[in-house]
Amino acid sequence: MRTIKRAVISTAFLALMAGLPGAALAADPAAIDWSKIRTKTVTLFYPGQSTYQWLRSRDHKRAYKKVLKGDSCVSCHEEEEADMGNLIVAGKRLEPAPIPGKNGSIELAVQAAHDDDYLYWRFRWKSNMDREGRMHDYMMFDGKTWTFYGSHRAKDAVREGRQPPLYEDRLAIMVDDGSVPLFAQQGCWLSCHDSMRDMPNAPAAAAVKGHAYLGKTLNKKDIRKFLPSSRTDGNAGWDTVKMPGEIAKIKAAGGFLDLMQWRVHRSNPVGMADDGYVLQYRLFDAGKKMFSWNVDKKTMTPKYMFDPAKVGFKALREGDIGDAGKPMAVIRGINAVAYDPDAGWKEGDILPGRLLSTRTEGSAGDNDWAKGVWKDGAYTLVFRRKLDTGHPEDDKVLKVGGVYTVGFAVHDDNVTTRFHHVGFPLSLGIGVKADIQATTLK
Repeated sequence: MRTIKRAVISTAFLALMAGLPGAALAADPAAIDWSKIRTKTVTLFYPGQSTYQWLRSRDHKRAYKKVLKGDSCVSCHEEEEADMGNLIVAGKRLEPAPIPGKNGSIELAVQAAHDDDYLYWRFRWKSNMDREGRMHDYMMFDGKTWTFYGSHRAKDAVREGRQPPLYEDRLAIMVDDGSVPLFAQQGCWLSCHDSMRDMPNAPAAAAVKGHAYLGKTLNKKDIRKFLPSSRTDGNAGWDTVKMPGEIAKIKAAGGFLDLMQWRVHRSNPVGMADDGYVLQYRLFDAGKKMFSWNVDKKTMTPKYMFDPAKVGFKALREGDIGDAGKPMAVIRGINAVAYDPDAGWKEGDILPGRLLSTRTEGSAGDNDWAKGVWKDGAYTLVFRRKLDTGHPEDDKVLKVGGVYTVGFAVHDDNVTTRFHHVGFPLSLGIGVKADIQATTLK
C-alpha cells in the first residue's frame, strides 16, 4: 500500500504553473522548467454521435470506404477539427440534442518530458465556464431525506432548469504501443459505439444487467467504451462479448488501451489521476483507486461529512458553489469525519457523494502525482507516470526511444459522455521525433 501526504498546491507547484524553474529534484515535476520544453497545440473538437459504426456506414459519406480499408481520419480531415466541431455542436449533423452555448473546439497545449524513469505531461486549455468544474455527484438534504443534487448539462433536469449544472471537468489520455489494430489511424473512435450512453442505440438498463457477462459478472447497467476486438461480430455489437478466456488472451498480448483520467473533483484534491484501461469495457486497473462512493446505497445517507473542527462547517450550501476558498471534496483522514445523523441537518445542506482517500493500492494507484490549477479561465495540469509501472497486465510499458500513439479528450463545462472534446490520434516519442516529442531531461 502506498500513502501520499502532500498539500494539494505547494509553493513549488505554483512556481511550476507560472512556468518558472524549480529545484533540481529527481522525478519531481516541480523541478522542470517548462518554459524550455517544446509545446504542441492540439485542436480537440466536439464529436457528437460519431462512432465506430457510423464511421463505417454509408452515412459517413465519401469516407466510409477509406475507413474500411484502414485509412486514417486525418487523411480526410487534417486541420478541419474546428470546422467539424462547430458544425456538429450546432446540431447540424450528428447531434440531435445540442447544448446551448457549447463550444465546438478547444485548443490544448501539450508538453512532454522524460527522464530514465518517468514521463511528465503539462497541459493547458481554456474552459468554457467561468468557474472551476469541481463539484460532482452531490447530495442535498430536503429536510427529511438526502437526494442527489445537480448533474451534467445534457441531463433533462438540468436542461429544464430543475437542477443546476454540477459535474466535474476532466482530461483523459489513451495510450497504445501498436498492439491495438487501427488505433494509430482512427484513435478513440475504435472505442466509441452506437450502444453507449447518450448514443442512438443505447440498450435499456435491464438488458445490460441481464447480460451474462456485462451484467452478471461485471455488474454493469450501461455500455461504456470497448474495443471491437472484444466482440465476436464485425460490427462490434455491445452484447457479443467474447468468452472471458479469449478476453484474457487479448489483454495478455497487450491488446488494450491504457487510459488515464485526471478529474477535478475525484482526483485533483489528493494530487493523483486514476488509472484504467479499455478492452471489453472501460475498467479501472486492479487495486484500490483514490475515490469511492460516500453514499450508503441502502439508506441513501452519506457515510462521511466535513469535519467542522478542521474546515469550519459540516456541509456546503448552495451559495458555496464556485467558492474557490472552500473544499468541495471530503477526504478521509484529512477533512472528513463519520456522518452523524443527529448533527442538526438543515434543508439545503449539501455533501459530496464521493469519498476521496490519499491511500491507493496496486496498479490503480500508479498515477500518484497529478495536480491542476484553474486560474483566469484556464486550466494548467501537470502529472507524471512511470515509464514502466511494474504492472504490464494493466499498463503500457514505455521505453526511452520508443514511439507510441496517444489520444486526448477534455470534458469541459459540466458535461459527460459524447459532450466532450476529442482529438485525432498523435504519435508520442520518448526522446525521439514524433508529433509530440518528450524532451530528455538532463
